[in-house]
Amino acid sequence: MLTTSRRPAKRHLAAAALATATIALTACAPTDEGDGPESSGASESGSPAADECTPDAMETVTDGTLTIATDDPAYEPWFVDNDPTNGQGYESAVAYAIAEQLGYTEEQVTWVTVPFNKVVQPGPKEFDFDVNQVSITEARRKAVDFSSGYYDVVQTVITNKGSAIDGATSLADLADAKLGAQVGTTSYTAITEQVQPSQEPAVFDTNDQAVQALKNGQIDGIVVDLPTAYFMTAVQLDDGVIVGQLPLPDGEVEQFGAVLAKDSPLTGCVSAAVDALREDGVLDQISQEWLAQQGAPELS
Repeated sequence: MLTTSRRPAKRHLAAAALATATIALTACAPTDEGDGPESSGASESGSPAADECTPDAMETVTDGTLTIATDDPAYEPWFVDNDPTNGQGYESAVAYAIAEQLGYTEEQVTWVTVPFNKVVQPGPKEFDFDVNQVSITEARRKAVDFSSGYYDVVQTVITNKGSAIDGATSLADLADAKLGAQVGTTSYTAITEQVQPSQEPAVFDTNDQAVQALKNGQIDGIVVDLPTAYFMTAVQLDDGVIVGQLPLPDGEVEQFGAVLAKDSPLTGCVSAAVDALREDGVLDQISQEWLAQQGAPELS
């Protein structure tokens, strides 16, 4: 369990204008990220009454405490210094903003470590919700609940400068590429269903392993979400370049959502909190602070 000092989300909203261009230069590593088609940001339950979504009323793992999970390591730009408790990084800031919306103080938030693959498996959970770049998919909904989407994401192909796919402008240009992605992610699904290369995609337990394989010339490129692509190419790779964004499948927006246990009594409250943060512009402010970047070209 992580117990280091915490910093409230409000502090980050006030500082948003100071950090719009820092992600690529100050990150430390990408994470078990992103996912792919079949995504939907709709919440799974109706809107609860306001008095149902308070620390006194909600059925949390520990009474009076909101237990939030993520993986270890917790990488930038989603977290900073591998410390979810400091309120820095997009998902840490969002998590504390959700907690505040639900009436919890920062001292009433506890973080636990749960591996990505365990989060999306069926069964009891030792957390109230998890934030770890988990895309909302109908397949996953069979095992877990999701909140409303808190981040709209696109999948992106990266490579090394001068590689076989450097300069590719279309999916057809990737037809013969050896691409890789983290296991269990929709990044891998995007390779198999959208790119459909002639070579079997490489599967890795972590994105760090994928980066090493790219450095070693074992693969031509990696598919990850766009913020992680910026981090990988700016920090982890000496000559990394972004090839381009994959088009949205059928025009559907992929979203990351907080993960809860299947049929959790908290799903409606967490979704209502996310919806309020989106409507009030808080999610946009947090995004500007931690994820603001220029766009990448879209592959045709």
